[in-house]
Amino acid sequence: MAPDEKPYRVYKGGRVKGKVPTVPRTPAPARPRGRVRGGVRPPVPHRPRLRLRLPRRLSWRRIVLLTLLVLIALAVVWAVASYFSLSSGVGDANKRLSPSAKAALQTQNGLLLSHSTDILVLGTDNAPLPGRTTDNHSDSMMLVRTDPSHHRIAYLSIPRDMVVQIPGVGTTKINAAMQSGGPALAIRVVHTVTGLPVNHVVVVNFSDFKDLIDALGGVTIDVPAPILSDRFDCPYATQARCEAWKGWRFEKGPQHMDGERALIYSRVRVNQLNPAETDFTRQQRQQAVTQAVMTKLTSFGELVQAPFDAGSWVKPIATDLSTWQLIQLGWVKFRSSGSNPLHCRLGADLGPGGTGAPSEDNALAIAMFLGRSAPQLPTTTFGPGCARGHELS
Repeated sequence: MAPDEKPYRVYKGGRVKGKVPTVPRTPAPARPRGRVRGGVRPPVPHRPRLRLRLPRRLSWRRIVLLTLLVLIALAVVWAVASYFSLSSGVGDANKRLSPSAKAALQTQNGLLLSHSTDILVLGTDNAPLPGRTTDNHSDSMMLVRTDPSHHRIAYLSIPRDMVVQIPGVGTTKINAAMQSGGPALAIRVVHTVTGLPVNHVVVVNFSDFKDLIDALGGVTIDVPAPILSDRFDCPYATQARCEAWKGWRFEKGPQHMDGERALIYSRVRVNQLNPAETDFTRQQRQQAVTQAVMTKLTSFGELVQAPFDAGSWVKPIATDLSTWQLIQLGWVKFRSSGSNPLHCRLGADLGPGGTGAPSEDNALAIAMFLGRSAPQLPTTTFGPGCARGHELS
């Protein structure tokens, strides 16, 4: 607007009311960014944009490698935890075996994984029942021989009523050695009778098997023939009911048994349905219970729980075997599972009116047991012999 120009118009008639006209403003020039030096504007620095980068997709090789590493790590943790859990229980089992029994054993050279081993298994049953609390006779006596080079295991059953000479006792049944001098005397007598070195010993208390079997959820046992036992361990509280009770019954075929039922099955001495059964038959029942427990212990479900339960697995036994030796023995047993085990027995004069004297052919059965001759079946009811793949009846 010019200096002499006014923001209103003057007419002859006076001022005119209304809006005062405005003068349009000229826009100011844009200010340059940054300080201008020498008339030149500096360049504006470039600010990179933040971009979220996703990780590259893993290749299938890396996925497989990572999976294998995780599985190996879990296996190592499982193995270490299982070892320490088992070691705790084995330590208690070693303490339950007397020093005299350990001294009676013959030292083995080499590992169980590569050398043959003779293990004496003694079965006792001193349950808290009338007549059993002080009974420490060995109800079953068996030598187990491992042969890792041929992936075979052999079993030699010793009749508990076989009459032999026991030092300090006299001529009596061989199972009295356990009662008179414990495992130490039983080891020495078995060595004298068989001529075989006893490298290790395992004492199994069948009365403790009940809790172990219950902890495993029971076991499955294939009963070869129907059984009606005599009246022992009556389940009833009154004398009248026990006198009316006929005995324990077991049907033929596979049966799932809890600890109490399996223990009763192993104790059956007389089968009223088959009077021809002998003491060997009772040993077979005890071995069937033991084998069923071992099968359950080595199942996948139980192995997964080994870090938590392995210590209780050896609760029913007393042994000199260390944790590492038991692991070796388990591996030898696993490797031999595909072959037919050898079942042998010694013979004795145990028939009606028999003297119980050892059979003259026991040396032949021991040679079969050692693999020095072909197995041959027994020729008499109480005679010695061997069979491959099945137990002797």
